Amino acid sequence: MAPSQTLRANPTILAWAREESGYAPERVAKRLSVTEERLLAWEQGERQPTIRQVERLAHLFHRPLSIFFQPRPPQLPPLATEYRRLTGVRPGHETPELRLALRKMLIRRENALNLLGELGQPTPAFDLRAHLSESPADVGQRLRSAVGIDLTTQLAWPNEWRAWGAWRSSVEQLGVLVFIFSRIALDEVRGLALLRSPLPVAAINGKEIPEAKSFTLLHEVVHLMLAASREEAPANQEHRAPAEWEKVERFAEVAASHALVPEAALRDVVAQRRASAAWDLAGVRSIAKRFRVTPLATATRLRESGFMSWDSYQTWRQEWDAYVATLTPRRGGFATPAEKAVTRAGRPFAQLVLEALSANRLTSTEAARYLELKFDHFDELRTHLAQGAVGTSTDD
Repeated sequence: MAPSQTLRANPTILAWAREESGYAPERVAKRLSVTEERLLAWEQGERQPTIRQVERLAHLFHRPLSIFFQPRPPQLPPLATEYRRLTGVRPGHETPELRLALRKMLIRRENALNLLGELGQPTPAFDLRAHLSESPADVGQRLRSAVGIDLTTQLAWPNEWRAWGAWRSSVEQLGVLVFIFSRIALDEVRGLALLRSPLPVAAINGKEIPEAKSFTLLHEVVHLMLAASREEAPANQEHRAPAEWEKVERFAEVAASHALVPEAALRDVVAQRRASAAWDLAGVRSIAKRFRVTPLATATRLRESGFMSWDSYQTWRQEWDAYVATLTPRRGGFATPAEKAVTRAGRPFAQLVLEALSANRLTSTEAARYLELKFDHFDELRTHLAQGAVGTSTDD
């Protein structure tokens, strides 16, 4: 069949696929090198795209080619019924990149549940709860106790990558899937939570620096704890006014900071400083480095524990934001395809896929698709998982 020959694609599905993927007509038209008028004519049934054009649409929207020839669009729940409210993200108007990331995470979670069922393994339960009427410090202490990381271990971590890997592994053992997403700007989304149960999801932007990932991760876990107690609702059901929602965000922020830096340990470190020492960028960063956390989390703790006034914190925060704006994402080194797959999906999910493959519950093609990894790299994946490595050199 000649490349220019037209197909009878369903115009309703052409429009649905674009809108469901979050693309404006002009952006799709530009990607396909056609006019916006022609694209809209396809969606209105006035003209038909060629085979190659439909293939390019399927690739752009990450949809199977066959879907464009179905009689009607599939019935899918809105994505905003899945994730927590995100500052600056309007439910139903997520960017194409965020929508794709959310779809991938939802599919991965569903695959995990199906594989657990196929293998006859119990689904881990996430049992932590939190209420907004509690002290965020108490919630943070409860979270730290649950993850089981003691202070001696934390202070002995050799670098931020080891710290991030340890926090991630500990959270995964609580019955939470931890995913990394990419190709999304930090100023759009740093982290998010999928409020499904069982196997809720905490997802972190791969562009975060490693010491910031730990803070973002625990921040998202606190949101999961609140959602488990019905103190939070999914994005399209969350009707708090912005000022009220900011209080929820601050609660999660403070609780996460207490989980990362225990009160007694912080007071010991502060006591070692000269009384006249100012809380400038260098001073806060020196404490942050001790605990292998982000300076922002450290400044939050200093503020909450009375070592830094609110005005001083605001001044420090402005200086910190200006400093961060000058940074480029740091990478710890080269990551192999297998390491990248484990980073994206998490060690528990990767191990589950390998177990299902060994038990003939998955084909090699399915396993490769689940992990977005060529089957040629599966021996490398087995070796990487057998080594028990915590964390990888790069997360994006």
